[in-house]
Amino acid sequence: MKLSVCIPVYNGAKTICALVERVTRVCASRNLEIVLVNDGSLDNSEEVCNDLAEKFENVTAITLRKNFGQHNAVLCALAHCTGDYAAIIDDDFQNPPEEIEKLLTEALKGFDVVYSKYRVKKHHVIRNLGSWFNDVMATALLRKPKDLYLSSFKVIARPIINEIVKYKGPFPYIDGLILRATASISSVYVEHSAREEGHSNYTLGRLVNLWLNMFVNFSIRPMRVISLVGVVTSALSFVLGIVFLVQRIRHPETPPGWASITVLVLFLGGIQTFALGIIGEYVGKNYLDRNGTPQWTIKSIRTRGR
Repeated sequence: MKLSVCIPVYNGAKTICALVERVTRVCASRNLEIVLVNDGSLDNSEEVCNDLAEKFENVTAITLRKNFGQHNAVLCALAHCTGDYAAIIDDDFQNPPEEIEKLLTEALKGFDVVYSKYRVKKHHVIRNLGSWFNDVMATALLRKPKDLYLSSFKVIARPIINEIVKYKGPFPYIDGLILRATASISSVYVEHSAREEGHSNYTLGRLVNLWLNMFVNFSIRPMRVISLVGVVTSALSFVLGIVFLVQRIRHPETPPGWASITVLVLFLGGIQTFALGIIGEYVGKNYLDRNGTPQWTIKSIRTRGR
């Protein structure tokens, strides 16, 4: 059995050497392959990853020409790995490599995908809040099991990898691809450590982009919610119209109020703007997809001697 460890790298020059050495040591008894994807890092991660590919014969270093995002980088790694199972792990040491064996042991019981879950998370409070919101939305939009935590640290079996890499859209969401490919999913508790270097690369803007990828690319429920809001608003407006008419007939001396009109106009305008924004996301991303926007562009692929 061959194990591929896929590592998306972004500004990870200070940690990736130690991570690769530790993965190599921990998985020494395995037929191991390590795939590094440098996602347009702004530091010297490209040079460090290429040096690792020269040092270790089982390391492949892929450099992308610009930053495409974590999920694009992971999909690139999955498309180039050759293992029977692929373990996806970040470059920041928050998931100790020793925990890969726990996920792999569970996967060998026959599961297609095994996610990690944590009793205590060491993320920043904003990142934890974003993860909670992402979990709620994934449950509502993607029919994710409520007890499943969608972590970035996971192990995927080859048949599901083959299904995932068939996706050619420019805005992949790995967990969405997994959930629509299989229901054979498990999870195990692992340790979660604090970052050893720097800070999280998931800014608020990146989290919003990730949520939009999930909403727009993998579910039509937002469109259905918009339709439902429109129906409810129309019904409410009809009822309020009858109420105001009856009130006017019973109390003709009551002066008309501009406040209620202003509130209704702003409320309906807000709903319309929100609906147009969601529709615009669908239309815009469909346009970019049809226009052939790439998932990634590769600058170089390095292995020892090549």
